[in-house]
Amino acid sequence: MEGNVVTELDHRMGELKLLGVWPSPYVYRIIWALELKDKKYEYVEGEFHNPDFTDLLLKYNPVYKKVPVLLVDGKPIAESTVILEYIEETWPQPPLLPQDPCEKAVARFWVSFAEEKSTSFMSFFVTVGEEFQKATQEVREVLKVLEETIGDKKYFGGEEIGLLDINLGWIALSFGVIEDIVGVKVLVADDFPRLFTWIQNFREHPSIRTHLPSHHELFAYYKKKREAIIPSNTA
Repeated sequence: MEGNVVTELDHRMGELKLLGVWPSPYVYRIIWALELKDKKYEYVEGEFHNPDFTDLLLKYNPVYKKVPVLLVDGKPIAESTVILEYIEETWPQPPLLPQDPCEKAVARFWVSFAEEKSTSFMSFFVTVGEEFQKATQEVREVLKVLEETIGDKKYFGGEEIGLLDINLGWIALSFGVIEDIVGVKVLVADDFPRLFTWIQNFREHPSIRTHLPSHHELFAYYKKKREAIIPSNTA
């Protein structure tokens, strides 16, 4: 994986390049999917304040100017959910979605649910006082639903990681860090034993474990981010 930003990207047949920033959970979704599909790719990591990188985003994602962007032979595909759909359709093995149409529709429903409820987790991270208490309760309710949904399965996708696992992977990636920063533990083994086990299984998967930043790195990043949003005298 390549960490240097370049202003001009060479394009060769069958070449995949992923534009991202650290530690975007949306970028990690694509990294995990490509690793699970065993696809070779070049990761071009940049920073939003770097003019060269912002020029790349302006060129390849002029509408949103956001990451991730997947370049396929130089042709850009933007937005993580769209990129994941492309990856699944282009390289169907190993599958991230069930083959049965009904089961596939159910899986997509839960992916949509996870996307919709992500705002509760964001509120948990960036609010204080009564709003924080409300967000904490909402997070608990979402976790209860997910606890029931995974049941006794190893992953949400069954015995193998599926699309919902990837979409919820940010919980395994950074929610524990966020809990440490806000000072409230919600996702604990006694209350959510199945989700707690899922996090361990997800993080230990060979395609995932080598693509996870350290707790220390994430803590420093998210602590700084929260302090920029919430002044210290109101936290």
